[in-house]
Amino acid sequence: MPGYRDVFASLNDAGIRYVVVGGVAVVLQGHARMTVDLDLVIDLAVEPALATLDVLADMGFRPRLPVPAKDFADPSIRAGWVSQRNLQVFSFFDPGDALREIDLFATHPVPFEDMVADADHVDLGGLDVPVASIPHLLLLKRAAGRPQDAADVVALTGLLEAREKR
Repeated sequence: MPGYRDVFASLNDAGIRYVVVGGVAVVLQGHARMTVDLDLVIDLAVEPALATLDVLADMGFRPRLPVPAKDFADPSIRAGWVSQRNLQVFSFFDPGDALREIDLFATHPVPFEDMVADADHVDLGGLDVPVASIPHLLLLKRAAGRPQDAADVVALTGLLEAREKR
């Protein structure tokens, strides 16, 4: 998995509220597996979304789609992409490292405040990283339904059962 510690540090320093989901969240919850992209759920209100986009731009990340990144922060433009183009995530790439990609969810798969409130906080060398709770990850993985997601459901279920036995 490529390093994203600098992304977490920059988001934290800017006061961005986010929750890590996807494969990186599965790894941070305790199941080792290969993943490349970083999936984030962010506050999609205009100002917080613009602040997130500014952080990513300052770090050199560029949108994969040939559109201005700031269009993602516009609720009406984003809603059009979701309804007309079935956009699920808005992807960014790092021109300096082909293995670094960040996907921002275009809608909230779980109410954002619930995700934030229920997030587990993982310490990455003194850096606090909010990671989707296992129950929320299970919801997301079951909804996605790809083979890797099915494997993640099995692994996450095992992790949850082990935690409940403690």
